[in-house]
Amino acid sequence: MLSNKLFNELSVGQEASITRVAAPEDFLVFAHVSGNLNPAHLPGDKSNRGAETVAPAMWVGSLFSAILGNFLPGAGTTYLSQTLRFVARAHVGDTLLVSARVEEMRPPSTVVLRTQVHRGSELVADGVAEVLAPTVRRTVDEGALPGLILQRHVHMDRLLAACASLPPLPTAVVAPEEENALLGALAGTREKLIVPILIGDERKIRDVAKATGADLTGVAIEICGGHDAAAARAVELVHQGAAAAVMKGHLHTDELLKHVVKSQGGLRIGRRISHVFIMDAPTLKQLVLVTDAAVNIAPTLEEKVDIVQNAIDLGIALGIGRPKVCVLSAVETVNPKIQSTLDAAVLSKMAERGQIRGGDVDGPLAMDNALSLTAARSKGIHSLVAGRADILVVPNLESGNILAKELTYAAQAEGAGLVIGAKVPILLTSRADDEQSRLFSCAVATLYAHWLATGRSAIQPEALKETVQ
Repeated sequence: MLSNKLFNELSVGQEASITRVAAPEDFLVFAHVSGNLNPAHLPGDKSNRGAETVAPAMWVGSLFSAILGNFLPGAGTTYLSQTLRFVARAHVGDTLLVSARVEEMRPPSTVVLRTQVHRGSELVADGVAEVLAPTVRRTVDEGALPGLILQRHVHMDRLLAACASLPPLPTAVVAPEEENALLGALAGTREKLIVPILIGDERKIRDVAKATGADLTGVAIEICGGHDAAAARAVELVHQGAAAAVMKGHLHTDELLKHVVKSQGGLRIGRRISHVFIMDAPTLKQLVLVTDAAVNIAPTLEEKVDIVQNAIDLGIALGIGRPKVCVLSAVETVNPKIQSTLDAAVLSKMAERGQIRGGDVDGPLAMDNALSLTAARSKGIHSLVAGRADILVVPNLESGNILAKELTYAAQAEGAGLVIGAKVPILLTSRADDEQSRLFSCAVATLYAHWLATGRSAIQPEALKETVQ
């Protein structure tokens, strides 16, 4: 609790100081509050071209209010004036010492203070504050403010950055005959994630490009007279070595996967194929993989073994050294009347015996104790997975689809979609996905293809688990 100082408790020479580290989130919040969209102050803005992000001068000046409102004089203080002089610039990561010193007392309640901000021994800003001291004793709880969550997708950014050292992935794009489908593929090209081969109706593709102002110069187009033929041609390009990935465009999933899973000439490798949503939610510290929410409707126990193994392999490819796999159900105890709890228990035991490799598997677990350590401990659950899950294995497609869309629309997650367990990664994005989501899927596919080819992740293990400040 912070207690204020009344006028008669102050004297010339009294001082107070605080230390503040300039964080990227501070500048983003300031941009929202002030409306100042100067790119020099926005972390991650590409127009900065590698320059350090500069702290907005008025953000630096605003730090004086933390001293005056909390410590000297404290709660109930009213600003009359503040002069500011900026001597140097602060940047992201700088540790700033903010101080105030009483210079003059003017009864009945006016106080004049010298205010300064230093970075080490260097003066960054100074000025003079004139305030009215509080007249009533008040205390303030330091932790009284509600939490603030920024809609930032740091894990997605990290995956995109990890692809910079990898060659772009030759990708057969099936039926990019709609704006999001075409622009998503071209965005992947622009970011050097993929080299697209556009397969479909050339007139429709060029019409979309013209309507959106997209440039198709240098982009290969294979003419096919229908979605079925386009999907078949994409699979054929993989067998010919011309494509190392397949991307779904503006067609139904069934039309594409029919050719992927066919017994003769398809892309099967002896394992059940499955879909994984890779979700970057600002409310979660870790990247979360949800499977299966798009391919296997009501998987059997045998099929779930492959679904789990596929997801573990993808997690490793994305830099999660040893993925923690939660097999979800409605409850966290085995109940013979709930099939998903029986499947979860068997999958956990199979992982213990080495029949599922590369990750720690536990279940059944309910959603709360999968992601919350507090919830897990309140129910007496102690495991490597509870409260720390990287992978959420759902009972069936319906629950998985609901969960993924809930994360997207209620938790502001950015999601990528990938079909794995085939010869090459298949980018199975939704027709409603925007360009950013498709770009995220391109990055995930590139990293997974690298792992398939080399057996190594392009990301340092556990790098994705840094705490989001």
